[in-house]
Amino acid sequence: MTTLTLPHIKEERALFTPSIIYPESDGKPMADNTKQFRYIVTIKEGLEHLFKDDPQVFVAGDLLWYPKEGDNKIRVAPDALVAFGRPKGDRGSYMQWKEGGVAPQVVFEVLSPGNTKREMARKRKFYEFYGVEEYYQYDPDRGYLQGWQREEGQLKEIVQMEGWVSPRLRVRFELKGLELVLCRANGARFLTYQELADNAETEALARQQAEQQVQAEVLARQQVEQQVQAEILARQQAEKELQAALAELVRLKNM
Repeated sequence: MTTLTLPHIKEERALFTPSIIYPESDGKPMADNTKQFRYIVTIKEGLEHLFKDDPQVFVAGDLLWYPKEGDNKIRVAPDALVAFGRPKGDRGSYMQWKEGGVAPQVVFEVLSPGNTKREMARKRKFYEFYGVEEYYQYDPDRGYLQGWQREEGQLKEIVQMEGWVSPRLRVRFELKGLELVLCRANGARFLTYQELADNAETEALARQQAEQQVQAEVLARQQVEQQVQAEILARQQAEKELQAALAELVRLKNM
């Protein structure tokens, strides 16, 4: 029996390749405890606020970064990342080939007790290989802060992190006891989510009180204007009555 093979069918099968799925989650929690979570949120939201007026700075937290198209196994989710030259907007993941080939220039990692030295060394190598310019790592339990800056194609450790100012972010790093404090160029520190919420409530209350004061001043002006108008009308009426009385006197004298 002769087997018939259709060339066009073989060609279609050869051209067919299954599409690669790039998961938006690695199944791991963003944080292992409340302290780690608080610092991640403070750093990420502080960076968002810092660059809120620049449409070409993308900031994200715990977002999977895929540096290489065609391989969904090569990935990492920094606790916070900053990509200069990339527009703001929601993303399910950071696929570098869809971002003009731009790698995040700055990344942060906040350690938890479950992170191992081997794991963090592997992450640092990943960031070094795929083009990160500045990498900052903070252990809130020990109050230990480290940083690396790209020099000659490698991430080299920053000797003195206390008082260090990020070349990219223009943010100053400080340690107050065990606590990490990040300060903007104007000296204002990054606030926690609770502090931001409290400030927003205070500002909203201040705006409300200012609006109420403006409304009260407008009402007071209207009342004064109404009083002035009433006085003008009263004067005009008095003048009319006076003119009428004078006319009556003249009439009586002429009788």
